[in-house]
Amino acid sequence: MIRQAVGAIVYQEDRFLVVHKTKINTTEGKQTIAGEWDFIKGGVEPTDEGLHSAILRELKEETGSEHFTVMEQLVEKLSFRFPEEIQRKIGYEHQETTMFLVRFDGPMSNIIPIDNEIEEYQFLTSDQVLEKLTHDDTRNYFSRLLKRDLHHMCRKSNLSKQST
Repeated sequence: MIRQAVGAIVYQEDRFLVVHKTKINTTEGKQTIAGEWDFIKGGVEPTDEGLHSAILRELKEETGSEHFTVMEQLVEKLSFRFPEEIQRKIGYEHQETTMFLVRFDGPMSNIIPIDNEIEEYQFLTSDQVLEKLTHDDTRNYFSRLLKRDLHHMCRKSNLSKQST
């Protein structure tokens, strides 16, 4: 079974947000994990009106903030297979994540995760993100975006913010 999910590459100026997740949703409720550094991601819920509303909900849950502007839904999806131990816990074999490029418009002090899955967050340079991300699939995805000039896309959206 494939889990449909959404994810966000959140940036502010030249830094990107990564979160340290220490809990996952399982078929038996939330369970503690060793911890992993990742972008904001989460499953699409039946109550979500669509992918855009799903990513806004995830951003709110994992950061406590609503100071976001969704800049773009990225064409390439982030897809991966869960390890067997996780498959048994969550009831899914694969995840297909629709990723968004999202600008954070608030002060960093506004980030206070509501969801107890998140223990910590950091805004990092792209090189630091590549070092920090736990999963190779996510690191490779981000690396491909950088090669396609992710920094240019972020600068362009920052300029459009200044001109409004």
